[in-house]
Amino acid sequence: MPKAISFVARLSGTGKTTLVEAIIRILSERGYRVGAIKHDAHDFEIDKPGKDSYRFTAAGAATMILASKEKTAVVQQNLELPRLEVLLEQYCSGVDLVVVEGFKDSSLPKIEVHRHAHCPPQTLASEGNHRNIIAIVSDAPCATELPMLDLNDPQQVVDFILKYLSLPQPL
Repeated sequence: MPKAISFVARLSGTGKTTLVEAIIRILSERGYRVGAIKHDAHDFEIDKPGKDSYRFTAAGAATMILASKEKTAVVQQNLELPRLEVLLEQYCSGVDLVVVEGFKDSSLPKIEVHRHAHCPPQTLASEGNHRNIIAIVSDAPCATELPMLDLNDPQQVVDFILKYLSLPQPL
């Protein structure tokens, strides 16, 4: 299973997606092959009505794979949310690191994103009900014994992740 780290927050709108996008870009520019997984709490549809792939899924295909020389997409019908570890094993081989947004209850190490103007003063980590939070990324100091990282400095966050996960520089 590839090395992975998850970004979580108490609420949406804290800047997780913007931060994760910047981290993926920085890691890619440094030569790492990066995977990404995002937990979506809402129903979503990546297929478009009228397209062949949509028609196959609508006809009852439990798994539909669309492949070209540039990319592959897998549309799989789920009865429940797949475990993150299963997604990592099935879809993320061949990458140096997977950056995950969400999956608060997974066993992955997590970095909590906290924006003071948007969130209550306490963090998930301070409440002690979420395991494996290894650092807080925030736009202002938080009351925590965990390492504090600057929400406006994604380079700092990347350096922390690489050190924490002991990822060697890519060749």
